[in-house]
Amino acid sequence: MMFDLPDDDRLYAALLARDAAFDGRAYVGVTSTGIFCRLTCPARKPKRENCVFFDSIGPCIEAGFRACLRCHPMAPAAQAEPAVAQLLAALKADPARRWLERDVAAMGLDPSTVRRAFNRHFGMTFLEMARLTRLRLGAAALPAGGRVIDAQLEASYDSPAAFRAAFGRWLGIAPGKFVQNARLRADCFDTRLGTMIAVSDARHLHLLEFTERRALPGELKRLYAHAKGSLGFGRFAPIDQIEREMAAFMAQRCDRFETPLAPLGTPFSQAVWEVLRQIPAGQTRSYGQVARMMGRPEATRAVARANGANPIAIVIPCHRVIGADGALTGYGGGLWRKQALIELERGFARTGADAVGAQ
Repeated sequence: MMFDLPDDDRLYAALLARDAAFDGRAYVGVTSTGIFCRLTCPARKPKRENCVFFDSIGPCIEAGFRACLRCHPMAPAAQAEPAVAQLLAALKADPARRWLERDVAAMGLDPSTVRRAFNRHFGMTFLEMARLTRLRLGAAALPAGGRVIDAQLEASYDSPAAFRAAFGRWLGIAPGKFVQNARLRADCFDTRLGTMIAVSDARHLHLLEFTERRALPGELKRLYAHAKGSLGFGRFAPIDQIEREMAAFMAQRCDRFETPLAPLGTPFSQAVWEVLRQIPAGQTRSYGQVARMMGRPEATRAVARANGANPIAIVIPCHRVIGADGALTGYGGGLWRKQALIELERGFARTGADAVGAQ
């Protein structure tokens, strides 16, 4: 995982130096272009604030990045496995194609061998990679006001039902259920740690998650029910505000979030989330410490459940809660993100200490 790698500053220095020692061990996703590269890529180097680092290719793809056409980060796997090279070339030539195992077999390849090879190199199967590629092609048309049928065709789904089912598994709600002029609206924006989806009404932010989080479909379903079906694509002012604040946070310019929040949760969960916001950036607490901060020392497990159910990532900083032994424990956005956030926030802590020392 990424926390076994050096910190982001060291990785960025390696990127600038095209350090071959990190070839195959680390990759950089560039949020301004949506591309991921090897650290040895000869292309013009991105700004530091536009870089997010990964320890393998699978998380790059899951976070929505496309492979660079100059450094070909998937090429080593392709060179090692002719079947991988053949299928990657086919996917590149026709990203909207609907692939089935029989299509793989028709190319003279053994599906089980292909499955193992892709899992070994990318952490996902070829069919999963192709499905994600198609869904993103289709979903890109919807926030701009595109019709569901256009999104379906863009994703190369012959059957409307199949497209709706796949979309529903991805986001938890079929595309046709998103309505215009809705009370709650959803939109995505890029950060250096991956693409996030935000849902707000005219005054409050209700959800903020990384788009590949497994809990996202369930969270969107709850919001859909809460809004009595009045959920659509688009933006209200809170989404614009949180995008600006998130950009400042990721660039280490400001660790304060002032976007008004309205997360769905039980009174106990709301109390836990309020305590989480009292943990300063650059510091961590254990679940037991959070329970004691609430005056409920016996509620450690309930605190852990509420922490895991947090629907507003980073702003409600559940990533600042670790195991009693100091282990990172679970994080819905991925342990590599948890470590990256903790490292980023240590920069805020150092800046604050320097400011105090200068007084």
